[in-house]
Amino acid sequence: MFVSLNSRGSTFNREWLAAQLARRPAALVDEALPQFVHPPGRRPIPAAVLVPVINRDAGPTLMFTQRTAHLNDHAGQISFPGGRVEASDSDREATALREAEEETGLERDRVDILGRLPEYDIMTGFRVTPIVGWVEPPINFRPDPFEVEKVFEVPLEFFLDPVNHQEHSREVDGRLRHYYAMPYEEHYIWGATAGMVRMLYQILVETE
Repeated sequence: MFVSLNSRGSTFNREWLAAQLARRPAALVDEALPQFVHPPGRRPIPAAVLVPVINRDAGPTLMFTQRTAHLNDHAGQISFPGGRVEASDSDREATALREAEEETGLERDRVDILGRLPEYDIMTGFRVTPIVGWVEPPINFRPDPFEVEKVFEVPLEFFLDPVNHQEHSREVDGRLRHYYAMPYEEHYIWGATAGMVRMLYQILVETE
């Protein structure tokens, strides 16, 4: 199912998005590509990412980062800004805002928190809480040169068309793992990041 943002006129706005997130289910089931589940006995490491929706004149976009090539974890990959929860963070929202500001220079007072997506477990041991935030331009990004190669945006409408959701699988440690990929121009968005985008799609489109 594809929902054009243009066809929605002015109904797609901050208030509508917040309302959709408020009535989201606690978990989203994707029978075609089940999410990774931490094995018994492993205690997941809490983390959070910010899913920034930027209100551009041509239509809302999602903001991503491309990690630098020299990092030990996920080098060169596309991700939302975020990281592990620190003791000083009051909640997951604080983690997401802090990490986004450290990584991209997006000031936390420029972000209006709208809600959460369901938690997302990843193979590296983290349990990630995606926090959706609404951002009004102008924005002055200042990427951390150590962690972030660049910051870029993709029209949200691109992700609302399931034609752009590719299903893939590969063998990892003797087990077949399934994942989404959503290539856009020269950017290969896949894995956990694409999985979180898929959850946002399910909330905005499939629960309509």
